[in-house]
Amino acid sequence: MMRETFVQKWTERQRASKQFWAVLASFLGSLCFLLFQGGKLALMLFVIMSILSIYLLLGQWSGIKRTQGARTLYNVDHGGTLEAGSSLGIAIQLQIPGFWPMPYIFVKDRLYHKNGSELVFEATIVPDWRRRGEWEYRTPALRRGSYSFGTTECVTEDIFGLFEHSGSLDLPHSIVVLPQTIQIREWQQFHQMMKGTNHHSTTTRAVRETTQINGVREYIYGDRLSRIHWNATAKTGTWKSKEFERESLPKTYLVLDRERKAYPDPELFELAVSVAASLFQYGHSRALALGLLSTGADDTYFEPKLGQNQQKTVQQHFIQVEPDGAYSLRQVLREKVQTLVPGSFIAIISPIHGEPMLQIISWLKQLQLNPCHLWLCTDTDAKERWIKQLRSSGVTGYAISSLHELPVVLGGRSG
Repeated sequence: MMRETFVQKWTERQRASKQFWAVLASFLGSLCFLLFQGGKLALMLFVIMSILSIYLLLGQWSGIKRTQGARTLYNVDHGGTLEAGSSLGIAIQLQIPGFWPMPYIFVKDRLYHKNGSELVFEATIVPDWRRRGEWEYRTPALRRGSYSFGTTECVTEDIFGLFEHSGSLDLPHSIVVLPQTIQIREWQQFHQMMKGTNHHSTTTRAVRETTQINGVREYIYGDRLSRIHWNATAKTGTWKSKEFERESLPKTYLVLDRERKAYPDPELFELAVSVAASLFQYGHSRALALGLLSTGADDTYFEPKLGQNQQKTVQQHFIQVEPDGAYSLRQVLREKVQTLVPGSFIAIISPIHGEPMLQIISWLKQLQLNPCHLWLCTDTDAKERWIKQLRSSGVTGYAISSLHELPVVLGGRSG
């Protein structure tokens, strides 16, 4: 890319040099015609060439190199974030100082993804009499990740199209595109992964509370009168409720398969990340402590715990994560699950199925862990057959072809 830019600049300089000498030769020719021939025609020709030469010379001070501007972003929140699949609206306002006649401005804007890919947007705008111009455009649907805007290039030409004059302005902006998520109303079969315990639902109402007060929380419509914390309500002026400690649930871990060979289609990994992010969002809304195991080029492990900080940290990981693992899912689990407490729930998000997954599940059960497979399904014909095979082994499984199917197969409706 740098080589192409260098060649392009060298070619432009050569072209400008030829045009400069051509204009200079024309001016000198008219001057010689006036000196040696004389007459009204020679004088008129010399005057015209002088005016044109002065006009072309003044183009070096067109003001394009001192262009000022501002960029405005739409469809993003105050933190500069939006969800994957969304389109970003951009408006660029330009102000060119000077007085040299400027018929149009060719503007080029660049948006860089963290993985090195580039989106280029180009347009031609006509400035008004105050040498101001505005350009609005929209990006295509953006994929998950971090983005930053590069230098905005502005190019103009004289009215004859002989010489180009360019400038650039730095309007730094960065945005973060979150993985696409979907609201999960209920995971009705979650209790099937809790065999050997006395818990039968993932909702906070199903988790039995102790009599030990753990703190104060915001009042939720429907709280009993006995739960209201009157002292905190009087001090803050807003309704507060008592928060009681809950009986501990068996630990739950999500395993995100990041093996590079497992994802021939990049969209399949995007689905995997969206499923994991949606489940974490569900757990956060139901006060469920979820852990995460995600091993690729980096080794990421989050112990199950509640809290806003945990949610933000996991979300940041989902923004940057890529299918860059060199090791198989079996190898990754072999290094990690030995330290897990027996009885823990392991929800595996992976496109792998068949005998390799059956071997992993059998091995996890031998370690007294409760596995569950969220299969990223690409073979619709094998969907029912694989789920039946899992159930015959006493394991809960779900086949997911798209994110919209996730709430449905978990037993609820999409939000």
